[in-house]
Amino acid sequence: MSTPSDPARPVPAARTADEVNEDIRALWARAGGRLTTEQRQQYQCLVMEWSAARQAPRRPAPARERSRHASGAQRGPHAA
Repeated sequence: MSTPSDPARPVPAARTADEVNEDIRALWARAGGRLTTEQRQQYQCLVMEWSAARQAPRRPAPARERSRHASGAQRGPHAA
């Protein structure tokens, strides 16, 4: 398994909390509400990434994303 420090695999650019949240939602949808051990590890990594992204300075959202989030308060990972 490649890790971010693996020289053969480039480190991806930091993602926004919203981008990570989409992956969290997709993981839960694929799992049908019950995570395997491997999925639980992936979920924990995603939540840590989401938390770090929430604390990072925000980059401007694309115009289509601004309107989607303009009216709502910030919510936790995978909140509907």
